[in-house]
Amino acid sequence: MTSRVYRLHSTLELQLDDVHEFFDEYELPVEIEDVEVTRRNNTLIVSAVAAEDNISKYTPTAQLKASVTENRIYETEDGWSETPPEPQNGAASTDSDDDDGPQWGSLGEGGQLQEEEEEINSKLVEYACFKGDRETVLQNTALQYPMFEVLCDLAKFAKKGTLTAIAAVDDELEATRIVDGEERSASIEVIDDPRERDGEDTVNWRDNKFISDD
Repeated sequence: MTSRVYRLHSTLELQLDDVHEFFDEYELPVEIEDVEVTRRNNTLIVSAVAAEDNISKYTPTAQLKASVTENRIYETEDGWSETPPEPQNGAASTDSDDDDGPQWGSLGEGGQLQEEEEEINSKLVEYACFKGDRETVLQNTALQYPMFEVLCDLAKFAKKGTLTAIAAVDDELEATRIVDGEERSASIEVIDDPRERDGEDTVNWRDNKFISDD
């Protein structure tokens, strides 16, 4: 049986350079010989190249699709972060007991009180956002499940975002849930179709042994 992905939702987000780094060192599933990473304006497409010749070159193979956006990150003591550090005012901190008096070391020309704020180092970085449902993030049928496995490994590599999915593998349904790079437990709840349940509970007045024709 061919494995298939039925439900998928992703909010994965990682730096564009990290995506390239991931595929430079990643060992692809045996069904995929290589991936082609292309960019069209603000869209990143990762297409699967089949390892066997049984797929026609004209058959669209599975691909991962992400939008590319720019986010500003800030330099902190622990490295670069999307959250800016708390501003530090050099003139505000003092060991003087007289908090009401002026800080003479901070007076500029004309007696104006100057605040010495430390400049925060920041830069704009491009991010790849694999966000949306299956048809948006994982497209095309050929090599769909191997490419889904690639997406799961990419989700474990990413530090931000969630990936949830339901797939059929060897006639068994499997649930996947990866949050901020960590695989979490997941289960599948089967719910009856309300239309079928309503149909079962409805009395068939045309064929009821308790109703006579008298």
